[in-house]
Amino acid sequence: MPILRRVLLVTVVLASGFIAGLVLTGRLQSAGGSSAAQGPSVPDEQARPVAVPQGLPDLTGIAERAVNAVTSISSTQIVRSPFSDDPFFRRFFGQDMFGAQRAQSLGSGVIISADGYVLTNAHVVGGDLPEVSVILSDKREFRAKIIGADEMTDLAVLKINATKLPTIPWGDSSKLRVAEWVLAIGNPFGVFNQSVTLGIVSATGRTVEGLGTESFIQTDAAINKGNSGGALINARGELVGINTAIYSETGGYQGIGLAVPSNVARKTLDELVKTGSIRRGTIAGIELATLTSEYAERLGAPDTRGVLVVDVDPRAPAAEAGLERGDIIVEFNGTTIEGGPHFIRLVSDAQIASTVTLSIIRDGRRATVRVPISQAQSRGARRR
Repeated sequence: MPILRRVLLVTVVLASGFIAGLVLTGRLQSAGGSSAAQGPSVPDEQARPVAVPQGLPDLTGIAERAVNAVTSISSTQIVRSPFSDDPFFRRFFGQDMFGAQRAQSLGSGVIISADGYVLTNAHVVGGDLPEVSVILSDKREFRAKIIGADEMTDLAVLKINATKLPTIPWGDSSKLRVAEWVLAIGNPFGVFNQSVTLGIVSATGRTVEGLGTESFIQTDAAINKGNSGGALINARGELVGINTAIYSETGGYQGIGLAVPSNVARKTLDELVKTGSIRRGTIAGIELATLTSEYAERLGAPDTRGVLVVDVDPRAPAAEAGLERGDIIVEFNGTTIEGGPHFIRLVSDAQIASTVTLSIIRDGRRATVRVPISQAQSRGARRR
């Protein structure tokens, strides 16, 4: 009795893994065949190997070079209770309870010059006049001098007395594309030194309320406590960001990491090294709020792009220039305002003592006002 059987066996193996933080490229293998006593043969085109997917780069070489330029940072400062000098509390609770306490924070840093300049986050450095130590990949430890720190960008520059140090070349963060491969390098939890995690660029130009006015790079590369101040590098081994924060509902990594773009970091670094502080512009005497859909409808705006002026000091130059409470600022020198952080960033970057043109919506009608830019009071900048 004739029997017709068709058996097609295809085995596909795709192996990829993380070993000591280094990424190995996966390979796709295929084998095809037929075992049928009286069945038809498999056409040649079906027997051909499946093509190896492109886009999985071998990042081992750049990781090996980059990890040596990433440091551990330990910051210790003396914290005093607000009641330490109050005789009433000392009398009833004892002097030791309100004595000075040593607080320590741990993070990461990136060596950006062979002669010892290190870039990290301001929140890693901590408060006023902390003692900061930098530990290199070869376990050497140095006491660091704080060149300057800036709260707005959450960046700080340190200097250690060392030479011929490994560095990471700068990359252009403006050229980053969504889904581009990136590596995050740092020291999570202060224990796993020079750890490397792989991810992609999830978004660029991301603003997060409560994290200053800068636009962040969003990545799904794993970033945990202790990674702050570490390097985000691209597949060419270039520094494209400084890992700064995670967005999480649990307090742990959930796939949303944020890094300060390298172009912002480089500009901040240059100014801190030169002056120890950052010069920023401001429009004095005005108070702004987010433009909600409700306010936009009430005030005759077509959408929620822009910022709402909720108060203007009548003595301020902005009031003299014609800016009024209830105005919606929709353009800055011809640039459309996407929201509050975008507007503040444009104002911050404007030249001090210059005059800028604001396009506004007032009572549903367009108008323009020209207002002066003054120097903003420095926040969180320090140097020693």
